[in-house]
Amino acid sequence: MPEKITLVAMSGGVDSSVCAAMLREQGHDIVGLFMRNGVKEGAHAEKGKQGCCSVGDSMDARYVAQSLGAQFYVMNFSDQFSRVIDYFVDEYKNGRTPNPCAVCNTDLKFGKLLDYARLVGAEKIATGHYAQVAQRDGRWRLLRAVDDTKDQTYYLFGLTQDQLAHALFPVGHLRKTEVRELARKYKLKTRDKPESMEICFVPGGDYRAVVAERDPGALIPGPIVDTAGKALGEHSGVAGFTIGQRRGIGIAAERAYYVVKLDPVTNTVVVGDEDDLNRDAMHVERVNWISIETLAPSRKIRALVKPRYRSPGSAATLTARADGSLDVEFDVPERGVTPGQCAVFYGMGGDSGFEVDECLGGGWIS
Repeated sequence: MPEKITLVAMSGGVDSSVCAAMLREQGHDIVGLFMRNGVKEGAHAEKGKQGCCSVGDSMDARYVAQSLGAQFYVMNFSDQFSRVIDYFVDEYKNGRTPNPCAVCNTDLKFGKLLDYARLVGAEKIATGHYAQVAQRDGRWRLLRAVDDTKDQTYYLFGLTQDQLAHALFPVGHLRKTEVRELARKYKLKTRDKPESMEICFVPGGDYRAVVAERDPGALIPGPIVDTAGKALGEHSGVAGFTIGQRRGIGIAAERAYYVVKLDPVTNTVVVGDEDDLNRDAMHVERVNWISIETLAPSRKIRALVKPRYRSPGSAATLTARADGSLDVEFDVPERGVTPGQCAVFYGMGGDSGFEVDECLGGGWIS
């Protein structure tokens, strides 16, 4: 086997295509791998929507790999993806909002793929994620991408030291416009391909259709009440709602209502004012630390916390519990904290001990 084999996860998009081309130019012997998710193409797709993991994406990835003189394989991950979809449906059914991309990155793209990489003698796994990796003080660090509008460290907080040690993110130091320019320079077929903006197994954006198809019993009608318990209407299933939702609640009212709580036990959707979404604190479980080994019980650190991907982050104090979970207290009340979503921690610079570009780790909001 050649000494410098790198396994490249190729989705058929421009980012992973440029990632492969850059590594080839740098002298890596690349092996392209496309992950087939086993989802029936077109099941929930809408005309004009760009998904990923389709037959067309596979063909694009193969074409790019061949143009680079690289080996290319398609692996069937349908069983693993099926478990991700089951998790996705179960979370909605239990009144939580899932984050399948974070689960997929940890369990599949840097879990199963790392196992496969070792089988073919590859030293590294490369993806088109917008993130950076560096080694500081004996630990591998996950750093924000240069293009903060594309940064994907939020979805990568679950990576372990072993996974980070084998990870390459070649486009992490580039802006999206620069990636497009490189795609044109390399004459890649995917250079003008639109971005995939949907969850790969929900290409039409209608997650309720996936829930209904996978578990019809998950959508059971029940009451909609306000924060005082007053009945306002009836919903078609708790699984069809998310915290902070304003549109499509299904009640006629002169004022704007927001979903502020979901109770799967009583099958109740609670709505209230926008201010009712504010939270001073939250509890975070299944924490994965990257920048430190662990946080001892009762110890505190300061961090910028993102409770959702599009959040700019809020200053907070993190206090460890004996079971490894965290209590997070915000300096200023945070809007729309959602159980089931990821809470990801970043350095605050100054005397906080961590640089502002550093993803310290994260966990799951309970």
